[in-house]
Amino acid sequence: MAARKNVEPKPARCPDCEGKGEIAETVRVGARKGRATGDRQAALCLICLGTGNVPTDGK
Repeated sequence: MAARKNVEPKPARCPDCEGKGEIAETVRVGARKGRATGDRQAALCLICLGTGNVPTDGK
């Protein structure tokens, strides 16, 4: 009989960025009110800090 390999399970994907590590944020312009434009820019996911995996520290 062949021995089984101990394969670690893949970490779960981050639900906010869907495993990409980046999210799209709306660009805002203006001094006080920050009028939202139709443009988007890439931003680092603050939940997984760009790894794309669910944090395992329990928070």
